[in-house]
Amino acid sequence: MNSLILASTSPRRSDLLRRAGYCVEIRPSRVQESNSAQLSPCELTLLNAGLKARQVAQEHPEAVVLGADTVVALGNKTFGKPADLESAAAMLGELAGKTHLVVTSFCVVCQASRKTVFDAELTRVTLKPLSPAQISRYHALVNPLDKAGAYAAQSSAELVIERVEGSFDNVVGLPLARVQQALAQFDIFPAGYQGEGSADDQGSGAMVSKREP
Repeated sequence: MNSLILASTSPRRSDLLRRAGYCVEIRPSRVQESNSAQLSPCELTLLNAGLKARQVAQEHPEAVVLGADTVVALGNKTFGKPADLESAAAMLGELAGKTHLVVTSFCVVCQASRKTVFDAELTRVTLKPLSPAQISRYHALVNPLDKAGAYAAQSSAELVIERVEGSFDNVVGLPLARVQQALAQFDIFPAGYQGEGSADDQGSGAMVSKREP
């Protein structure tokens, strides 16, 4: 049976996978992520997800490795994780009262089988109008420094989020339905899975699968 490694320190991603029934090992990537302003949010997250997954896969060639990356996009501007509380307040203030995109891309790779799968999910999130005092109170409850956009969908969301259109899991950090479809291509299934047809029978939207030469 193939083992599953998550190339991330994100407790939200590992929690989503474990709640879905997956047995997952955490091996954080040490790769330097790109922050190129020349790339679209989808291109940027696909690049970083691939970098993370492949770096860890080199060290664990027999395992199935999952890497992911999330950014928030408002118009042509991309927001990652804030550097400090001051930039977190400015970031959330800029997003407040507006609708933005949450873009999460992921890469699943197994070096032994020379197989790689990429996919991405976009979710529209509308935030409530927020005063500086409201932002300060929210950040006193929720640590914004490890979260793209300086807010969390899974913690005190009612204080900042007005509406989510699309995958809620994607806003948390991982588009779980798409990830499950991708992992099935590597014969990785949650505990208790009984089988519902082959992975090839499960549609995957824009998912891209390829074998390395």
